[in-house]
This record gives sequence, structure tokens and C-alpha cells, in this order.
Amino acid sequence: MRIVLAATGASGAIYLQRLLDHLEQAGGHEIHLVLSSYAKQVVHEEIDALRVPAGVIEHSDKSMNAPFASGSARFDAMVVVPCSMGTLGRIAAGTSESLILRAADVFLKERRRLILVPRETPWSLIHARNAVAALEAGASLLPAMPSFYSRPRTIESAVDTVVWRILDQLGIEARDACRWRESTDTQVS
Repeated sequence: MRIVLAATGASGAIYLQRLLDHLEQAGGHEIHLVLSSYAKQVVHEEIDALRVPAGVIEHSDKSMNAPFASGSARFDAMVVVPCSMGTLGRIAAGTSESLILRAADVFLKERRRLILVPRETPWSLIHARNAVAALEAGASLLPAMPSFYSRPRTIESAVDTVVWRILDQLGIEARDACRWRESTDTQVS
């Protein structure tokens, strides 16, 4: 698959890191990465630095010279993780003043998979209306809400419960995913 990963200024850089880790393990995918300036700041504050696997192609959010800024380039999916509510609103409004926003606009107009992973809470009515507009335009919203039936023991294992859902949306096998009532290790009564 050809995948665009983007991150914006919401807290949750660990979700992007774990997604990169899982995609590296899966192998065989062309990954393009774009970070907003605020995402870079959040990465620094939350996890010090992003471990970007070899082969990942990085792009500046201030440049429109990436292939996925045009609908003529054939990409399979885009994931914005974490997605700030400001970014969600700008995507819903169809603005294209940065590479991340232009790419999201392209994915919507070309009817390609666009997965937005908001982490912010609580939502205002404006946030909810923007979420509805993005859904109506064809985006998938996957809020960063960990599940706990796998009994995660670390922050990373809780984060992975969200990453597994992102991988599911991409159609990529999450080998170690805990599935409800499918695991013999976890019995929920």
C-alpha cells in the first residue's frame, strides 16, 4: 500500500510512533510522513523524538511538492494521527493551506480512505458538527479511545489497542491484536 501518515498538534504523539512501529513490522508499504509544526513540538514534549523507520519518506507541511498533493498520484490511504480539532475543522471546511490539509482534501475528493484520529476531549458542538461534516464527506473518524479487555499493562499496550483499529481500517493485518472473544488468553466474564 501507499500510505500518507500525518500528525498535527493534538496530544498523542505516541499513537503515531506506535503506528510507525507496527507498519515497519508489517513491511512492504510505501509510507510518506508529514508533521505540522505543532506536531513536531508535541513530539518533542511527549516522546522526545520520533523514531522514523528507514525508507519512510518525509515531507514538509509547508510544501505542496509531494506527490499526494495531487489527485493524479495513486495513494491508498491517509491517516492523521493525532488529529487536532482545529485540523478536523479545516479538513471539514475543505481548506488547503498546508500539505496535510491539501492531501486530506485530495483524499476526500478522490474518494480514497482518509482516517482521522482525534484525541481531544471534551468536544464542543462545533467539534461535533465538524466531525459530522468530515464523515459526510467520506472520512472515517477513529477517536483515540483505548480498549481494556486485553488488559493492557503498559501505556504502549493500551495505545496499541487504538493502533490495531487503525490497521484494521487500513486493511493491514495486526498480528498481535486482541480480538473480542477470539483470544483464549483473555476471558471476560
